[in-house]
Amino acid sequence: MTSARHPRHSAEQLCSQGRQLYEEALCQGDLATEAADAAPCLIDLGLLRPSADSPSRLEPVAPVVALQQLLRASEEQIARQRRREARLTETFDPLMRLAGCPEATDTPLLRTLSGTEQINRAITEAMAEASREVLTVQPRTGLTGRRGEESDAIAMVRDQEVLDRGARARTLYPHTLRHFPSIAARHERLVGDVEARSLDEVTDRMILIDAAVAFIPANPDGTVALEIRHPAIVRHLATTFDRLWRLATPMYPEAVPPPSSNGITPRQRAIAALLTEGHTDAVIADRLGMNIRTARVHIAKLAATLGSQSRAQLGYLIGQSGILDQEG
Repeated sequence: MTSARHPRHSAEQLCSQGRQLYEEALCQGDLATEAADAAPCLIDLGLLRPSADSPSRLEPVAPVVALQQLLRASEEQIARQRRREARLTETFDPLMRLAGCPEATDTPLLRTLSGTEQINRAITEAMAEASREVLTVQPRTGLTGRRGEESDAIAMVRDQEVLDRGARARTLYPHTLRHFPSIAARHERLVGDVEARSLDEVTDRMILIDAAVAFIPANPDGTVALEIRHPAIVRHLATTFDRLWRLATPMYPEAVPPPSSNGITPRQRAIAALLTEGHTDAVIADRLGMNIRTARVHIAKLAATLGSQSRAQLGYLIGQSGILDQEG
């Protein structure tokens, strides 16, 4: 009963009862077999063994011998682990060398960047290696609408250095930023292969460098970002950008004024499409990158052009007018 209740432990954690009995055995030369019932760990660990002269007695194993036995067991365990590591390496080495598999690197495929300083530093480091093309989606002025992650001066220097290395720069803006003086001035100061286009709606902010690394916001206010180096995700983002680019209207270097058809501007046509989807004024303003007052002015002009007297009637008249079927 005593043996069953005795907790199992290792030699380096020898219990006080076991230590006391082992010292007693060393001093006396042996112990009665039943004495070890209080500390069965002594037999389990090989510190006591049956006496050759008297089966009813237990004799102690010399400490130096016991230590060597325990160390040998530890060495054997380590050797087994090393043999296992070798087998695992042998098994997985050819798998890691398969053609087309990305090589292991110290750079994570996805990294979370927190805070203005860390985000800006990571973008600057990635831009310093750019040599082919930088794609940017800019849904509003500044990185987060408040220039929260970089200053204009830092961005200008950084972008010009990329252009000086012969890289190409393309930027997508919403139509609402077409005539912002700061945007025009920025592109006039940059020297190199740089273009800008605009759409009614663009995605959230994105920077994609050499089709190798992308940066996107990870929270609404842009104070947390994701650095993406996963080839499949980066390729997907680049493809999405190219498709939006083909649909966009050139801004720079050759700005094209948006055409008007039957008194309906492209801006009002975009609003009409969102109205028929049932969106509120606030959602429409956010989707098209304008303030809610400007959105309501456009909605009022659209209603006046179509002769609508109510919101419900406006949706009906938009469908009847065919303006959503027109290109532009």
